[in-house]
Amino acid sequence: MASEMISIEKSVHLGDEFDEHLRQTLFMVLREMGAAFVGTTFGVAGSQEIESIETTIGGQSVKIEAETYVGLTVTTEETLAREIEKRVRARLSAS
Repeated sequence: MASEMISIEKSVHLGDEFDEHLRQTLFMVLREMGAAFVGTTFGVAGSQEIESIETTIGGQSVKIEAETYVGLTVTTEETLAREIEKRVRARLSAS
């Protein structure tokens, strides 16, 4: 009997959406991991702005959101989300 792997999606909060150093670090890590750009959206609702960027890494969808009062988050398969978080935190602590 064949077993199926269930992919669990995870959102990781990296920090403030307005932190340019954090954003640059995240995009540097994504490039190093071979991310391919898919698309971007931007919206405003009252005083809240949300920017959403879609990428893929190794066939896995990766969604980056920068939202006022929420922060900068990455949503993807759990193992990949944790790896992105680990690499971003390591790069930030080294700088």
